Amino acid sequence: MEISRQRLIQRLENEKFDLLIIGGGATGAGIALDAVTRGLKVALVEREDFASETSSRSTKLIHGGVRYLEAAFKNLDKTEFSFVYEALHERAIMINQAPYLCSSLPILIPVYSQFQKLYYLSGLKIYD
Repeated sequence: MEISRQRLIQRLENEKFDLLIIGGGATGAGIALDAVTRGLKVALVEREDFASETSSRSTKLIHGGVRYLEAAFKNLDKTEFSFVYEALHERAIMINQAPYLCSSLPILIPVYSQFQKLYYLSGLKIYD
């Protein structure tokens, strides 16, 4: 059974939804999936084909801003540190609530001296 575009538009006009998501890229589709699993009635609209626009071209990394942590310590900037703390908190929520959308990605950092090794190790321990 094929559903026509016109019929879908009529459903949007006539039915009530708990959540309307504009944009059917990876981000919009992920939000829709998460909302449906919580029992919400969701409408997802996309101008073109699904996954054809901006979020399909953007990064999908869920990071906590390790570069901002370095800036926070170098500049003794509490605002930068707060930004990192909040980003890491949000990342933890996403990993806990949507493990099917998130996965760990190991990184490799080249170091050329004992000082760099200590510098990165201590920074990443604070980050962790």
